[in-house]
Amino acid sequence: MELTEARKAPDGTRYWRQGQGAPVILIHGVGLDATMWQPQVDALAEYHAVIAYDMLGHGDSALPQVNAGLDDYADQLAALLDHLGLERVAVVGFSMGGLVARAFALRYPERLAAMVVLSSVFERDANQRAGVQQRLAQTREQGPAANVGEALKRWFSPAFRHAHPGRIAKVHEIVSNNHPQGYYRSYALFGTQDDFGAERLQTIRVPVLVATGELDPGSTPRMARALAERLPNAEVQILPGQRHMVPMEAHETVNAMLLRFLATVVTRDSFKEAL
Repeated sequence: MELTEARKAPDGTRYWRQGQGAPVILIHGVGLDATMWQPQVDALAEYHAVIAYDMLGHGDSALPQVNAGLDDYADQLAALLDHLGLERVAVVGFSMGGLVARAFALRYPERLAAMVVLSSVFERDANQRAGVQQRLAQTREQGPAANVGEALKRWFSPAFRHAHPGRIAKVHEIVSNNHPQGYYRSYALFGTQDDFGAERLQTIRVPVLVATGELDPGSTPRMARALAERLPNAEVQILPGQRHMVPMEAHETVNAMLLRFLATVVTRDSFKEAL
């Protein structure tokens, strides 16, 4: 996923496309961009057409409107699929990307074949809500770099941070260099919309995998299990010993999990319209 290989959709969305087969969309987390998915693109592209893109307000995509909601982020994905000529896709959403995936599933059910919600949030408790509201206030006052140091401690294990200082520095740089307004508007949704569409989740009938790290303090195993219980066709996987940034820190485990899930629920027949 070299920057020189990035493409632009008509609405300004930056994306990468690699591989052939049934299409899989990767949606990153708040403050990050599509490049976080490099290990997953490399693994999944052997079997799938993999598309990773920058959400509104991130990377080199357009800023969200002042009053944007999760439906606007779902509309961005739908517009990208239109541009690529894809009718139905599997969607993998990480952290805030999991919220966008849920919004897409509710807004465009006919375009979804399967969904993975990875390290995402649902039904925060009072302490978790207070913590994210405090971080949101810091972000409003000081910009994207306000609390990235503490975030990295939550996202990665001490062992990984010690062993891979260059990779940690790169993530720090990506988050800190976000456009202040784009970051704040996105973070505000991430911080307040964990229960988005909760009363309609039972209408999402495609196969769903809900997964998170055992030690993830913000996207907890309790949240994963509670979300899966609301979905008619969901399974849960808790990754032992892992924190938040599992696509990077535990990429081999995550890749194997995704390939296993996709192999069981996605066939080329599921995407006849798109191939």
